[in-house]
Amino acid sequence: MANETASARVRPQFRNLSLGQLASYRLPAAGILSILHRVSGVLLFLVLPVLLWMFEQSLKVESTFERLRSTMGNAVLKLILLAVIWAILHHLAAGVRYLALDVHWGIDKEPARRSALMVFAVSLLLTVVAGLWLFGVI
Repeated sequence: MANETASARVRPQFRNLSLGQLASYRLPAAGILSILHRVSGVLLFLVLPVLLWMFEQSLKVESTFERLRSTMGNAVLKLILLAVIWAILHHLAAGVRYLALDVHWGIDKEPARRSALMVFAVSLLLTVVAGLWLFGVI
């Protein structure tokens, strides 16, 4: 027993991280996913009133729709829209993952890591496809 503890690897403990420790702290994929899920939720919360206003304006008169359509031809606005599309897709995929975790599916360390990486892959792949469509490539 004493031999096992002597050969055990001593791992650094991070309790209250200082600024110097932040650079060496490796957050697991599930932790990064959690932070990005919150960031995407805040982004969607802030952008939703603008999107609803634009939707309302586009339904009022055909000329307003055409004006909004021509405005959205701007490359900078397309990049902003692509960020919103990423937020929607990421928040949706991570939300499905969290629902699965709530019913205790994949809560062990390795399945949780794989599902976090799968959320990243799915949301980024769908965002790339949406970006290709948005910029007229496909």
